[in-house]
Amino acid sequence: MTFVQLIDCRTSRFDEMNQLMDRWVEQTKGKRTATHDVVGKDRSDASHFIEIVEFPSYEEAMRNSNLPETDRIFQEMVALCDEMPTFTDLDVVRDEQLYAATARRFFEALAGREVPSFDGLLIEDYHDHDPANEQDVIGLDAVRSEVEMWKSGFDFDFTIDDQLAQGDRVCTRWTWHGTHTGDFMGIPATGKRVSMTGTTIHRCAPDGKIAEGWWQYDRLGLMGQLGVLDDLEQ
Repeated sequence: MTFVQLIDCRTSRFDEMNQLMDRWVEQTKGKRTATHDVVGKDRSDASHFIEIVEFPSYEEAMRNSNLPETDRIFQEMVALCDEMPTFTDLDVVRDEQLYAATARRFFEALAGREVPSFDGLLIEDYHDHDPANEQDVIGLDAVRSEVEMWKSGFDFDFTIDDQLAQGDRVCTRWTWHGTHTGDFMGIPATGKRVSMTGTTIHRCAPDGKIAEGWWQYDRLGLMGQLGVLDDLEQ
């Protein structure tokens, strides 16, 4: 079970505290068991800071605390604080990957019957990178036009095969299934059932909406299934 430790402190010497943490990171390289560290400053009190340190388990946190480097840094940290810091030990009982959930909602919206508005999903000046397009698609209107092109040619859906989230990035590996029901890039409807695999990396904004996307998918394979490549192979 993931374990989180909250360190609540007050200090008027944060720059020195920050340098102290940098030194601890350097000194414990290859030995520390902490996997993630976040420091937040109270918006209403500039001397109030909370550090959130994540560990794979309580036992790993104790191993980290028992490092001699950690003990030395702790003594120096106390000296920099205006008062004794407090510690809260938390067993994580729920861990929401909110950005990953937003990415899933995005693919669900794409597969809906109508062209989605993308309200609550994409920022207004969303930036889309698709190697199949000569120019990047920027803005909600342009994105909706791109989606409308695909929907006019196919009834389709997505299967999410894998998903990884780190920081503000979400990587989704997906499989697309479609039925060719209308004109697509000048190719008349064939009624064929087609599929392709791809990967999309999304960058999320602080408000949780998606700000940017990078696509890689087997468009050549799709064209082959539609029979476009048959003449070229002869």
